[in-house]
Amino acid sequence: MSKILELDITLKDSKPKIWRRVLVPEDMNFHELHYVIQFAMGWTHSHLHQFIVGRYQERIGIPFEDDEEMEDSRNIKINTILNAPKAKIVYEYDFGDGWKHLVEVKKMHEPEAGKNYPVLIGGAMACPPEDCGGIWGYFDLVEKMKQKGTEEYEELVEWLGGEFDPAEFDMAEINKAHFKNFKKEMKDWDKLAGY
Repeated sequence: MSKILELDITLKDSKPKIWRRVLVPEDMNFHELHYVIQFAMGWTHSHLHQFIVGRYQERIGIPFEDDEEMEDSRNIKINTILNAPKAKIVYEYDFGDGWKHLVEVKKMHEPEAGKNYPVLIGGAMACPPEDCGGIWGYFDLVEKMKQKGTEEYEELVEWLGGEFDPAEFDMAEINKAHFKNFKKEMKDWDKLAGY
């Protein structure tokens, strides 16, 4: 039976650190890992993504029509790269906003009988809102959300559809919503994306 990887996913340049810890089977492919990251972080799969490998910047993702250099994430198992503690890869989501995540193997485990994988086991801080301008736009948004009663604050609340708490993180809700039936969730999201 395959090993279980304990992965830390950290949003680069985030302060305070926005991170998640997940347990995943080592034989899943990078397309599945994409969904693990989307679900764990709280992204909405609304933009393009890629994994970036090593200093030569090899790319893994869903190839665009004219992109012959991107390797197909559905055909590559994660244990070809994430195969030992401290092994790392970069995951980029939304090429406009440029959300880069460091994905690092912390430990390797034997699977526990009766336990479903993947599963979220830790983390902190809310996922930034989609389309807020990358990490620097997010920092600006957080500062403006502290200025209740201002015109900018009211505009942001309207744009966000309500209040935004940067410290909010509900691991139980994320597991229930996305990881309890991971394969079904993934298939539903794939259908919406036209994969």
